[in-house]
Amino acid sequence: MNSPSRTTPPTPVLVADLRTEYHRGELTEEAAGDDPYSLFRRWFDEAVAGGGRDPNAMSLATVDAAGQPSVRIVLCKEYDSRGFVFYTNFSSRKGLELAGNPQASLLFYWAELERQVRISGRVEKVADADADLYFGQRPRGARIGAWASPQSQPIPGRGLLEARTAEMEQRFDGQADPPRPAHWGGYRVAPGMIEFWQGRPSRLHDRLLYTRHLSVWQRTRLAP
Repeated sequence: MNSPSRTTPPTPVLVADLRTEYHRGELTEEAAGDDPYSLFRRWFDEAVAGGGRDPNAMSLATVDAAGQPSVRIVLCKEYDSRGFVFYTNFSSRKGLELAGNPQASLLFYWAELERQVRISGRVEKVADADADLYFGQRPRGARIGAWASPQSQPIPGRGLLEARTAEMEQRFDGQADPPRPAHWGGYRVAPGMIEFWQGRPSRLHDRLLYTRHLSVWQRTRLAP
């Protein structure tokens, strides 16, 4: 009798020794205050002042109809007490998933400051007028790209993308301000939860969780 074949397990790539000790700051209840938006603005301004690349970059997690999550980096273009705004193609994967399940999570991570902010909440589209205003501020090439790219759809090669870009350049030749396409616009994540994380030594990090109850925010400290 032939013995069954055995598959040799892969050799793992060991990264366990990659370790950072966090020591840049602390997050106390007194310093944090009762308003998560005020704390976020303070942290965001410090991230911008720190000179790190893309301080407005945030991970966006959505879920499809089968419950499969997906995550990608997008850029926050606006924030206030209503929520956090980003722009994209409505027909992209994220757009289709948000159409089916208008809930999302965001994550800001500022490595230089040893900080992250985690946000979860309901998603709504921004007003057309606001999307038009932002679209008009984008570089012309980015506006042409919004028309040219069938975002998230399979394409045979980059040649198609370049051909569509040339087609749109010709279409809007002589037009200083190409209009916003109907398939492109903004989303606002309206938080029900915001968690602030500050790295601390020995992995005893500070975590303050704000949860919204009607119009009132409640703050809770979480174990690291």
